[in-house]
Amino acid sequence: MSQTLPLLIEIGTEELPPKALDELALAFRDGVVEGLGKRGIGFDAGSVRALWTPRRLALLVDAVQVQQPDQQLERRGPAVSAGFDVAGKPTKALIGFAQSCGVDVAALLKIETDKGAWFVHRALKRGEASASLVPQIVIDALKALPIPKPMRWGNREFSFVRPAHWLVMLLGDKVIDGEVLGLNADRMSRGHRFMSGKSVWISTATGYIDALRSAHVIVDPVERRALIARAVERTADDLGGRAHAPAALLDEVNNLVEWPAPIACSFDVSFLRVPQEALITTMVANQKFFPVLDAGGRLTEKFIGIANIESRNPGEVQRGYERVIRPRFADAAFFFDEDLKTPLANHQNALKQFTYQQQLGTVWDKCCRVAELARVIANRTGVDGALATKAAALSKCDLMTRMVGEFPELQGNMGRYYASAQGIEPEVAVAIDEFYQPRFAGDGIARTPLGRVLAIAERLDTLAGLFAVGQKPTGNKDPFSLRRNALGLARTLIEGAVEIDLPAQIQEALDLARKDIDRVERERPATAHGVASPALAQSPAKDTAHELFEFIIDRLRGYYADQGIKADAFDAVLALKPTDLADFDRRLRAVVEFGKLPEAAALAAANKRIGNILRQAADKGDRPADHIDPTALEMAEERALAAALSYQGDIAQKKLDAGDYVGALKQLSTLKPAVDAFFDKVMVMADDPDIRANRLGLLHDLRERFLSIADIGLLQAV
Repeated sequence: MSQTLPLLIEIGTEELPPKALDELALAFRDGVVEGLGKRGIGFDAGSVRALWTPRRLALLVDAVQVQQPDQQLERRGPAVSAGFDVAGKPTKALIGFAQSCGVDVAALLKIETDKGAWFVHRALKRGEASASLVPQIVIDALKALPIPKPMRWGNREFSFVRPAHWLVMLLGDKVIDGEVLGLNADRMSRGHRFMSGKSVWISTATGYIDALRSAHVIVDPVERRALIARAVERTADDLGGRAHAPAALLDEVNNLVEWPAPIACSFDVSFLRVPQEALITTMVANQKFFPVLDAGGRLTEKFIGIANIESRNPGEVQRGYERVIRPRFADAAFFFDEDLKTPLANHQNALKQFTYQQQLGTVWDKCCRVAELARVIANRTGVDGALATKAAALSKCDLMTRMVGEFPELQGNMGRYYASAQGIEPEVAVAIDEFYQPRFAGDGIARTPLGRVLAIAERLDTLAGLFAVGQKPTGNKDPFSLRRNALGLARTLIEGAVEIDLPAQIQEALDLARKDIDRVERERPATAHGVASPALAQSPAKDTAHELFEFIIDRLRGYYADQGIKADAFDAVLALKPTDLADFDRRLRAVVEFGKLPEAAALAAANKRIGNILRQAADKGDRPADHIDPTALEMAEERALAAALSYQGDIAQKKLDAGDYVGALKQLSTLKPAVDAFFDKVMVMADDPDIRANRLGLLHDLRERFLSIADIGLLQAV
């Protein structure tokens, strides 16, 4: 690489949107990097740093070439055969090409290719100074930023996410001459809005971070976030607890401050009678405060705010934080007290007034379908069906409460609190909350059997109903989050070891949805002409249940891939078309363990070979014998395989009957020596039809032993 210098770009703005700031800064970095690459400007890719605060987007690269490399340009012109006429004079095409290149015909070169000879013009283009190209690179990068609603300010002709007020562009210690967003580049940045009233002189690009630090700005977001996390942890420890500091809250607070300062605060302990989830939600979502929990995970009256200033009077900041949180907590307490006055079941009539989906009826209709599915699933899995029905009927009643109206993310959670306070069975109260699990990627499934039944029934109804009315996902569009619902359903069945026939259960869910679709259609009001409005839904196709089952199975591919399980193992189990996902999981994990055995590769190859032999034999009309005739086993190797298969196969079957798929496959793996010897010495397709059928029968029995667990012939050799 030729001479290099560090490059600094900083765009100073009004406060940027905190939730979008990370994305904007990284997109700006990527845009500048792409622009340098397109122009052939070399740089140290490992040193590129995206820097940002609420008031600036910046980029620092330790080493950037100061000059574009020279470029050897080559333009191809007409073919040599078409360059001269019969008199040997240049044709118009050749003359025009030479003129377009700015040279005489005599200056053109000829090249030979596999398609003949051609005229070409070669020229050396001198590289431009990188500093002259950077302004346009920055402009292009800004235009490409993901800004849904750009702003205009003053009488400017351009727009940006927020008004821009200063621009720093340095290559080494030199200012890059250029204009971006109507601002002329300079070396003058700005420090903290309140703690540093002066402009900040940036002498060199490498001194940028320290220069801003001296002006009370931590411009490195990684450093700033780590400072916040440590300050919150230390302050919580001083308060005798531990901070509730989810990553998303740390990220957002990081984008709200330039010089973080922790403030220890407290609220009236009387508010702790309100469910802590409501108090935590309002602290985190509305005020960006960090709640402090005790050793048992219970909310204390302490919390931590992160100020964007080192105040000379931190007590005043503390009182301000405590003052703003009080009315929000008072509202939460009022909602909670008022909600407790109404039994959950009293909200069921209100659910009848809200449409769940135009063709599927009301929210209450959905509750009824879920209740019936929950009852059936409960009875099939040893759970109390009456409790399942009751829990499903109450599952969405908290949607009508004041608290959930204010904090929709607390649905289910508040239902549990209200059910507990109203004396409803503890299992039902917990299930109303677990009904929604898993709520997000990485969330756990419902922990109780009743909660798992409800979670399964809810997702089955959602999937079946929306597939029935033609609302399945298309491409990247999934407005009803059906992919997430399908994965949540599959995870609950697998991780909860809930054994049901999923296709049959899907069909029952479709039948229930169909009844409501037909009823809603019959009840649809007539049009102004007295004729019923046209049907909005067609009857579910006969293959809807199969389509939905395949949709759920597809979600499992990614689920297992994330666990490091390869696709061939997945396909080996899928080949058996299992309908019980809990059983599917046990088989798959057995196949993974089998794949670790030294005999696995050879046995997988043998099973694949056996499958091919049996298919080819069938094509010729040769069928395996129904029963192996010991007297027809001519060779020692086939007698040895038959004996080993009988003995080891019986042991494997006992393990299989006990559900020990791993043990069964390990037992069958002991057949490898006999299988190898058989294929080394025995001609399967013997001339004698009885011997041929007997040998085919032996191979068929061997393959069936393995197929009782998975089609290991689909495993790829490692």
